[in-house]
Amino acid sequence: MKNYLLVCCMCWLSLCAGLRLHAQQLATAFSLSDTLPLRPDLRMATLPNGLRYYLLPNKTPENRAELRLVVHAGSLQEEDDQLGVAHFVEHMAFNGSRHFKKNELIDYLEHTGVRFGADLNAYTSFEETVYMLQARSDSLELLEKGLLILQDWAGGVSFEREEVDKERGVVIEEWRTRLSADQRLQQKTFPVLYEGSRYARRLPIGKPEIIEQIGLKRVKQFYKDWYRPDLMAVVATGDFDPAWMEAQIRARFGKLRMPTRPRPREDYPIPPQPGTRYAMFTDPETPFTRATIRYKHKAQKVKTVGDFRQNIIRNLYNRMLNARMQDIGRQAHPPFTFAYAGYGNNISDLATYTVYAFTAEGEAIRGLEAVFGEVKRAQLHGFTSTELERHKAEIMANVERAYLERDKSASDNLAMGCVYHYLQGHSLLSPAQTLALYRQLLPGIGLQEVNEAGRNWITDENRVVTITGPEKEGVPLPTVAELEAMFERFERMQPPPYEDGVKAGPLLEQPLPPGQVVDTRYHDSVQVQEWKLANGVRVVLKPTDFKNDEILMSSFSPGGHSLYSDADFHTASRAALLVSEGGVGNFDFLQLQKKLAGKRVNVGPYIDELYEGLSGSCSPAELETLLQLVYLYFTAPRKDPQALAAFVSQQKSFLQNMRASPGYHVAIESAKIRYGNHFRRQALPTLADIEAIDLDRALAIYRDRFADASDFTFVFVGNLEPDSVRDLIATYLGNLPATWRKEQGRDVGARL
Repeated sequence: MKNYLLVCCMCWLSLCAGLRLHAQQLATAFSLSDTLPLRPDLRMATLPNGLRYYLLPNKTPENRAELRLVVHAGSLQEEDDQLGVAHFVEHMAFNGSRHFKKNELIDYLEHTGVRFGADLNAYTSFEETVYMLQARSDSLELLEKGLLILQDWAGGVSFEREEVDKERGVVIEEWRTRLSADQRLQQKTFPVLYEGSRYARRLPIGKPEIIEQIGLKRVKQFYKDWYRPDLMAVVATGDFDPAWMEAQIRARFGKLRMPTRPRPREDYPIPPQPGTRYAMFTDPETPFTRATIRYKHKAQKVKTVGDFRQNIIRNLYNRMLNARMQDIGRQAHPPFTFAYAGYGNNISDLATYTVYAFTAEGEAIRGLEAVFGEVKRAQLHGFTSTELERHKAEIMANVERAYLERDKSASDNLAMGCVYHYLQGHSLLSPAQTLALYRQLLPGIGLQEVNEAGRNWITDENRVVTITGPEKEGVPLPTVAELEAMFERFERMQPPPYEDGVKAGPLLEQPLPPGQVVDTRYHDSVQVQEWKLANGVRVVLKPTDFKNDEILMSSFSPGGHSLYSDADFHTASRAALLVSEGGVGNFDFLQLQKKLAGKRVNVGPYIDELYEGLSGSCSPAELETLLQLVYLYFTAPRKDPQALAAFVSQQKSFLQNMRASPGYHVAIESAKIRYGNHFRRQALPTLADIEAIDLDRALAIYRDRFADASDFTFVFVGNLEPDSVRDLIATYLGNLPATWRKEQGRDVGARL
C-alpha cells in the first residue's frame, strides 16, 4: 500500500508539474483583448479561387483520414420553387459524378471497408451542406480516391435525368418516415419561434410536392449557384503527411472556377419581436407534454480571450442552476420529469435563455413554476461558494483530462471542429491552449460576477412560449391567460436562499486490513495478468495505452434476477437501479455526487437476468476512490424511499401516454410475437408493474446478490501497472464478503 501511494504521489506531482509548465508557458501571452489563438499544428489557408482548407495531422485512428467538404449553403439559399432542393442535391452527390458513375462511388468505397452511413455520409441544414468521408491512408491509391470523391462532389456531380427521377422517391420516402409527431410539432412551432425570418419558411427537409415536380434545370441551378469555391472548405484530419495532403488539395481544388457573376450569399438575421408569442399545439401521436419558454437575445461570437471568459461565466451559471433542477427531479413527487434552464446560442445571430420542463399530462404550469422558482432564487440570492468551487473543480477536471488525452483525440471530432470554425467561427484551440486559458481565467472568476450574469436574461420582450402535448380529451394544454398569470406570479416570487447540503468526512470511516493474493497467472499471448484473492475474488488486468487517463472496470457473478420468482421480477430487475439512486454508506445520492465533484470516477451496480456485478471507470489517480465505492456498494447500500417515489413518479409520467405513440405498439406487439408473450420479455412495464415495486424486497434482493464475492470476477483495463496496483486492489476487493456458495443463473424459459 505504501509503495502504491508513493508511486501515485510521484505520478501526480509529475502530472501537476507538467500541467503547470504548459499553463505557465502560455498564460503570460493572454490578455482579455487578445484574439483567441489557433492551434499551432493546424494548417489553414485560402486558395486564390476563394476555397479554404484545413489540415490537421492526427494519429487516432491509425491509417485513417477524415475528409470533409463543407458547402456554406443550405435550405436558406433555396428559392420558393426549390424548397428541399439543397437536401436533394446532397442525395444526388451519391448518384454519379465525373469519375464515379451511378452507384460506383458507394460500391467502390464499401469494397475498401468504408460503410455507407457510418464512414460515408452527409447532412443538409439551414446554412450548410457537409459531406463526410473516412478514407484509408495506408494506401496512397485509396487516399487519392477519397480526395477524388470530394473533388467530384465539389464540382462534378452528374445529375443524370434517370438518377434524378429515381432519387425523388427516395427523398420523399425519407420525408415521410421523418414525419413523426415531433416533426409535425416542429413544423408548427418553428414559424412562431423564428417569426419574421427566412428560417420560419425553410426547413431543410423541404416540401415533397416540390421535389415531385421540380425540373432538372432548377436542381442543377442550385448546384451551379452555390457549389462554388468561395463558399467551400476542404477539411482533412488524420494519419497522413500534411505536406503531401496540402499539395494534393491545392492541385485538385485550385482548379475549381468561380462563376463570372456569382450570386450574393445573404445572411438572414432573426429580427426581434415585441412582447410574447404563444404556440400551443397537440398531436395525436405525441406521448409527452413539453413546455419551453425562450428569451431571445443577440448572440455574441467568442472571438477574444474576454469573450472566452464570459462564456465560462455563462457555463458556470447554467451548470449550477441545472444541478439544482436535478435536485428537484429527485423529490418524491417531482413537478417535472426533466427540466433545465440555460443560456446558449441558437441559430443565425440568435442566442436564447431557455426555460424547459418535460412534465406529466396537465402539469405544464406546475413544472414551469418549479423551474421559474429556481430561476428566481438564483436571481435574488445567487449561488453559494461551495456550489461555485464544486463546479469549477468539475470543469477543470474535464479540461485537464482533455489535455492528458491530447494524443488520443479522434480525427472525426477534430474534423468537425474545423467544419464549425469555417461555418460559425468556433474556436480552434489545442488542448494545451485550452488548459492554459482555463488555468489563467477560472480561478479569477468570482461568485458576484457569476450571480450577475443571469439577471438580465429574462425580459418581457422577445419571449416565445411553446407548449406541446398529447391530443387527449379532458387534458388541455395551458391557456394564454394561465401562462400570463404564471408570469405575474414569477415577478412576485420570494423563494428563500438555497442550502447546499454538502456532507464532510471520508467515504470509508475506517481503513481496511490488507488483502491477500493467493495465486497469480500470466497470459503472455494477450498480455493479461490474473490473480486469485483469499476470499475467492478473481481479478483480471490488461494494461493498454488507448487512453492516457482512464481505467475501465467491469465485474460479474452468475445468478441475476432469474433466481427470483415472476412475482419478484419487476422489483428484482430494478433493485440495482434503486440502490444507485439511494447512495452508499453515509452519503445519499446527492451528497455522493457532491463528494465526488471534480474526481474522474464513477461506479454503478447492475442485476440482469443471468449475472450481477458492477461497472465503472476512473482516472489512474482515482483508482482508490473507485475501489472504495465498489466496497460500499457491496457492504453499505442505502434504503431511500424518496428515490423509489421519484422513480415511480417519473415512470408514470413517461408511461401514461405512451399508447399514443405508434412505436409503443410496435415494440409491444413485436415482443409478444418474438417471445410468445413471455412474462419476462415485455417491451415495457405497465403502470401497475411500476407501482408494485417493493423497496424493502428490492434491498433484500440486492443484498442477496452482493452477499458473496467469492464467485465474482473483476476486470480492469487501461492505464495501469499491475504490480503498482496489486496491494490496493487486494485490500479493497479482498475484504468483500464471501460465503462460498455455488450458483448459476436460471433458464426462465424465454424462447424466440
